[in-house]
Amino acid sequence: MSKIKYIVILIVCYGLYKGYVAFTEFEIGVSDRVTKLEEAADIEKQGEVIALMMYLGDPPELNEHLLVKNESKCLDMKQIAEETSFAYYECAVVDANIRGGKIISINEELKVLE
Repeated sequence: MSKIKYIVILIVCYGLYKGYVAFTEFEIGVSDRVTKLEEAADIEKQGEVIALMMYLGDPPELNEHLLVKNESKCLDMKQIAEETSFAYYECAVVDANIRGGKIISINEELKVLE
């Protein structure tokens, strides 16, 4: 009788685990699908994002900008870029217009990340 109890307990635990995984993947999948639909529809949004920005010239002028997922990724990319280039790079939280996962224009630099 005790072996049957263990088997039933394992089956119930496995069912709970599969339910949890299905629920969390559904939530992640929905946000990914919304992002893909926004990109396909070419919707422009405005919001605060983290950007890696490259400045060239004297006085420095913003030449390029790149949307970055998080602060640590931006700082890593900045370090690599500075080692291989003579340009000035800066990671910052900016208010920008975004379309298709890319920064279209930067409205305001809010905070420089160190």
